[in-house]
Amino acid sequence: MTAESVEEPTGTRRRIHPAWIVALVALIALIGAAGFRAAPGVLMLPLQEEFGWTTAELSLAVTVNLLLFGLTAPFAAALMQRFGIRAVTVTALLVIGAGSALSVFVATPAQLILTWGVLIGLGTGSMALVFAATITDTWFATRRGLVSGVLTAGSATGQLIFLPVIAATAEDVGWRAASLIIAGGALAVVPLVWIFLRNRPADLGVGRYGETAPVAASAPAPRGSAWGAARLALTTLRDAARTKTFWALAIGFAICGATTNGLIGTHFIPSAHDHGMPTTTAAGLLAVVGVFDIAGTVLSGWLTDRVNPRILLAAYYALRGVSLLFLPSLLSASVQPSIVVFIVIYGLDWVATVPPTIALCREVFGERGPLVFGWVFAAHQVGAGIASVLAGMVRDHTGQYTIAWFAAAGLCAVAALVSGTIRRHPTPASRA
Repeated sequence: MTAESVEEPTGTRRRIHPAWIVALVALIALIGAAGFRAAPGVLMLPLQEEFGWTTAELSLAVTVNLLLFGLTAPFAAALMQRFGIRAVTVTALLVIGAGSALSVFVATPAQLILTWGVLIGLGTGSMALVFAATITDTWFATRRGLVSGVLTAGSATGQLIFLPVIAATAEDVGWRAASLIIAGGALAVVPLVWIFLRNRPADLGVGRYGETAPVAASAPAPRGSAWGAARLALTTLRDAARTKTFWALAIGFAICGATTNGLIGTHFIPSAHDHGMPTTTAAGLLAVVGVFDIAGTVLSGWLTDRVNPRILLAAYYALRGVSLLFLPSLLSASVQPSIVVFIVIYGLDWVATVPPTIALCREVFGERGPLVFGWVFAAHQVGAGIASVLAGMVRDHTGQYTIAWFAAAGLCAVAALVSGTIRRHPTPASRA
C-alpha cells in the first residue's frame, strides 16, 4: 500500500494519510489473529497420538470453530458500527488469546470444542474478513480493491509466519507449547491496536482517503446497544436475502470455504501424512500456500479495481476446481515438482475471491455492503465447517481423502457457473 500525502484543512501538509496508518495496524492485527488458522492441520496428529481421538471428533471442534468464525462476522460488523472498530478488535484478540491458552488444559473432545470451537471461533469471527471490509469502506473512497486485497492477505501472512513455527514447536516441544504461541501472537498486537487504530476518519478531522468532499467538523462517536447491533445485522440479512445476487454470492462463497479452510486448511497435512510425507514437510508446503496467497490476493485486489468482479470469481473457482481434480495423484512421500505446481496455483487462488466479492457487495448493497459481506462470509464458514467434518468422516470410513477432493472439484464448477450469472445492476430493493 502506497502512502500518499494529503493537505490538512489549515494548509499544512501531512506526510501520510491516516487511512494508511489504520490499514497497516489492521494488517498487523489480522496477522496476529491468524495463528489458529494454521493450527488444526498441524495439531490434529499430536492430539490423536496423546488422547486417541478420531479424526471426526477432532474435525467436529474445527467445524464448530469454522461455523462461529463465519456466523459471528455479520454481528461483529454491526458491533463495529455501534461501538467502534477498536473496542471490538481488542476484545476479539483477548478472546482468541484466552481460548488458545486454555486449550492446553483440555482432556476431552468436549473441552476442545469449548476452547478451539467456541472461544477461538468467536474471537476469530470478530477478526474475520468482514474486519477488512469494514476498514476498507470506512477509511477509503478509492483504491478499495487494492486495500481489501492487502488486508485479506494478512491472514495468509499470519499463516506463513505461524505455520512453520507451530509445526516445529509441536514436534520438538509439544502441542501445548504451540497453543501458547498462538495465544501470544494474538495478545502481542493488543497494545498496538488500542493505541493506533481509530474508528472513523472524523476522529482525526480528515476525510476518507481519496475523498474530495469537505471534511465534517465533527461526528458523533459510535453509540448503541448490543441488541441494536444484532437487530441491524438481522434486518440486513432479511433485506439482502430477498435478492438473487445475495444467494449467488453466498453459494459461491460457501463453496470457497469448503475448498479452502474446510478441506485444504484442515486436511491437507493429514492427507499428505497418509501418503508418507512428514508432518513438518507438509506444513512447509501449506506455508508456501500462504506465500503465494499474499501475491494472489493483492493482485486480485488490483484487478478488482479494473476488471468485472463476476468474471474474476468465475475464473478463480474454475481454476481451483481443475487443480483439485489432480491433487489425489500428486500426493506422495516426498516433495515432487507436480505438488509444488499445485501449491503455487492453489496459493494464488486461495482467497483471491475476497476482493471481488467485497466489491460486488458494495456495488449492489451500498452502505450495507460490509454487513452483507459478513453474512456472505458466514456462508463461507458454514461451507468450511460442513466440509471439515464430512472430509473427516470420509477419511475414517474409506481410509483416504480421494472422494472429498473430487467432490470439492465438482463444487468449484458449480461456484464458477453461479458467479458468472450474477446480475450486473443492483435491484431497487438492494439500493434501499
